[in-house]
Amino acid sequence: MASTETINEQPNRTSGGNGSNTLIHLDAVTKVFLTDEVETHALSGIHLDIRTGEYVSIAGPSGCGKSTLLSILGLLDTPSGGSYSLKGTEVANLSFPERARIRNREIGFIFQSFNLIGDLTVFENVELPLTYRGMGASERKGFVLEALERVGMGHRAKHLPSQLSGGQQQRVAVARALAGKPAILLADEPTGNLDSRNGDAVMALLKELHAGGATICMVTHDTRFAEHADRTIHLFDGRVVEDRMAA
Repeated sequence: MASTETINEQPNRTSGGNGSNTLIHLDAVTKVFLTDEVETHALSGIHLDIRTGEYVSIAGPSGCGKSTLLSILGLLDTPSGGSYSLKGTEVANLSFPERARIRNREIGFIFQSFNLIGDLTVFENVELPLTYRGMGASERKGFVLEALERVGMGHRAKHLPSQLSGGQQQRVAVARALAGKPAILLADEPTGNLDSRNGDAVMALLKELHAGGATICMVTHDTRFAEHADRTIHLFDGRVVEDRMAA
């Protein structure tokens, strides 16, 4: 039977943040969006540790803060309050170039909409983040081909995204996320634009990557896919209401 913790009743759980196996540590993270007339509290006092090698899903109803939390984890947005450390480094107050450098080296993104560039080949799409990193051409080639082989798309390296099915495009997006050997993969509704067959195939791929040592944090509204993870975090109104380990 699965174990359950109600995190908001245990704010001191974050004491594990200094552990050598803790990859991500959030302490009392909040996010407030302000307009002229409205103040929206998207996240309220999030305490969370993610450890190296974990497969975590973030679930909850629409508007509960899932995507906001993933954007903060991915250094695409900054918290309004609290602290966030990645591999022991406090990242909330870093400069934009410093955040971009860490994001490029430590975080791999898998988006619902694939976000492939249409006039670049599969190889070039996967290669692009490595080019921004300043990696040499020969080394880039090795990293790209290794990533494409891991997702079963090595034979499509010279094709354009328009020549691929949706499922194949998402596999290329996974390869792009993997190519730089990041510390964590962040997946935002990775099956959202796929039919059930291709969605199941992508989830099977993520499970295989996790078995091979990848650390994964995935946002999903699909309870079937959330159950693929070792651990499911449920959000409601911007708060963690449950942190459940798989049976």
